[in-house]
Amino acid sequence: MIVFPSNKAICERLNGMPNSTMRRHLARLVEAGLLTRRDSPNGKRYVRKRGGDRVAFGFDLISLYRRSEEIARAAEAVRVAEDRVRRLREVVSLMRRDLAALAEFGDEMQPGRGLWDRMRDAAALTARALRRKLSLEDLAQYRVELEALLDAARTAFDGPDSQEMNTNDADNERHHSNTNKESIDLEPSLEKADATEIAFSNDPQPRDKSLEEPERRHLPKMPLHLVVSSCPSLKTYYEGDINHWHQLYDAASHVRPAMGIGVSAWEEAQRCMGPEQASIVVAAMLERFSDIRCPGAYLRALTSKAAEGEFSCGPMIMALVGRRKAA
Repeated sequence: MIVFPSNKAICERLNGMPNSTMRRHLARLVEAGLLTRRDSPNGKRYVRKRGGDRVAFGFDLISLYRRSEEIARAAEAVRVAEDRVRRLREVVSLMRRDLAALAEFGDEMQPGRGLWDRMRDAAALTARALRRKLSLEDLAQYRVELEALLDAARTAFDGPDSQEMNTNDADNERHHSNTNKESIDLEPSLEKADATEIAFSNDPQPRDKSLEEPERRHLPKMPLHLVVSSCPSLKTYYEGDINHWHQLYDAASHVRPAMGIGVSAWEEAQRCMGPEQASIVVAAMLERFSDIRCPGAYLRALTSKAAEGEFSCGPMIMALVGRRKAA
């Protein structure tokens, strides 16, 4: 368990790390008890063989070997903690976008209310804070604050008019699903969705269109309530409410590991589709889980199409609507 590489060889294996940096890292490993120095009389590292005997001078790895399981557990705990922070950070980012969109929409529908200014200010402050590296506690605090404002916005919007609007939207969706046999033909009807529906999904900051376009391409053009009603299985595995896009993302992130979809496939799908559309795809896959042999490979295939601009989640949801109507 004693190894004897030269400092030059170690630096080469570390892609050219400076010798001083490498020596500092080695000293910290020795202080932590993970390495033990076995120095030769002249301070060199080498192995000497005499007949059947072998004497080596260098770094003894026996302590590292004995504590390998402890180190693996600690590394896994760090990975889990980092994943929680990354996931919560994405949720807060989506909540900020939801909040900004609702503020713009509310200012048009019910102008003059101070709630919209508070929502805009909170969205701007959150966007500024997300530029920094925030702890899990900080992100959790932002989530609580944004959740309260989102609930206040929903309370302001709830009423007879909103109920009637949702019912009319559902009737239109049923009409579309009944008058078209090919699911791909249903998507253009979603492009003409009500302005109220689009206001909940589009980015509300049109100040710099050159910066806005890459994000706008990924945003879904269908109402969230249609997605949730078409994918009831999601509520079986997720206890929270799904009233906003960030909550759909949270639900999809929660159910994704149980479906056998790896982290790399999920992150690639978010990069190519956007987090909202990737969440819709996972929810739709869960609804047809028994028909999909390998969910991870299936998601990667859809991601490849999305990267080439040849995919939209509209037909998947409308196909589920058609199946429910046929049942």
